[in-house]
Amino acid sequence: MDGSPRTPKVVILGAGFGGLTAARSLKNADVEITLIDRQNYHLFQPLLYQVATATLSPADIAVPVRSTLRDQKNTRVLLGEVTHVDRARRLVDLADGRHVPYDWLVVATGARHAYFGHDEWEPFAPGLKKIDDATEIRRRVLLAFEKAETEPDEEARKALLTFVIVGGGPTGVEMAGAIIELARETLVSDFHHIDPSSARVLLIEAGPRILPVFAEDLSAFAKDSLVRKGVEVMCGEPVTECGPRGVAMNGERIAARTIVWAAGVEASPAAKWLGVEGDRAGRVPVNDRLTLEGDERIFVVGDTAAATWEDGRIVPGIAPAAKQMGAYAAKAIRAALKGETAAPFRYWHQGNLATIGRKSAIVDFGRFHLKGFLAWLVWGAAHIYFLIGFRNRLIVMLHWIWAYVTMRQGVRLITGSTDLPE
Repeated sequence: MDGSPRTPKVVILGAGFGGLTAARSLKNADVEITLIDRQNYHLFQPLLYQVATATLSPADIAVPVRSTLRDQKNTRVLLGEVTHVDRARRLVDLADGRHVPYDWLVVATGARHAYFGHDEWEPFAPGLKKIDDATEIRRRVLLAFEKAETEPDEEARKALLTFVIVGGGPTGVEMAGAIIELARETLVSDFHHIDPSSARVLLIEAGPRILPVFAEDLSAFAKDSLVRKGVEVMCGEPVTECGPRGVAMNGERIAARTIVWAAGVEASPAAKWLGVEGDRAGRVPVNDRLTLEGDERIFVVGDTAAATWEDGRIVPGIAPAAKQMGAYAAKAIRAALKGETAAPFRYWHQGNLATIGRKSAIVDFGRFHLKGFLAWLVWGAAHIYFLIGFRNRLIVMLHWIWAYVTMRQGVRLITGSTDLPE
């Protein structure tokens, strides 16, 4: 009988920024790593809106997890869907009946869009969290112009050429800017019976201003930039109804055949799997070491975690934060292997960035603000830096240069059904 000690097992749920960073940070550790995800690829979510508006293809912002970790001998990748975590027996239960044992568990399963109790709106107003979401929105946006080209009824044609984005956060702002540019710059010469530049793009925000996490001067600049591009920005107007023919706000109805939901997010069902109570957004409360209270073997990172920052604020759900948390979880596991305890997690906020469209963005570094073209260059450099893989960085950069010089989007493909929701 072999008396050698058993190699500790680390199970990581989710191949997003947090999970993948944790796995790569444990590359040379004396552990057996199992990375589980429902998809076989890592997705760069901040650029999904460019897939949705036909600038990039899905392959430009996604990379197979196995190829990313192929040189990591202590890691295996499983395609599977988690249904439960048996904390007493330290097992992760999968939908296909498999049970994966762990000594340490890192939960990094991200978040999805939330409809604030109106899940029945989702078929008519898709969110933007997955590749499937982006290609579906691209289908609806491009199909709206195609349908309008042959629509004889003027009111129906106006509805087809009206695009509503609900939510004035970074995703909503970026979508609004990209759609108006698609209509007024890219498609303007592609149709003969309609004028794509007559398209109406509305950005609806329930709060008093768009981009509320940014400084007020940057928020105001973003609004002014969108308005100059032709976007109608409506603040203080919560959507009260959403359907196949448009939206309603305090009794006012807007006829629109294409609606994009960017108004909120909720965490994955991780709290339910772990048997704990999540916060209002479903995030799992963690202590200053990113572990569950009373269970130092379970780390929760990224959008799934309700980790507090300065002044009791929740660490934001952005890529740099998820990477920091994933790296910390790996550091803490390495320390535990040595019988040590890592210092508490300290989040370093590197700033907020959002693009308003071609040649325009805002960057908030706290006391230091950038806006306009220079901010756009910083935004682009940051996004290329965070892309995984040299090929992805190079292709995205070339696509952006091509779009900038020619004013053309290169992936204007309508896939799937040629019908809009009814």
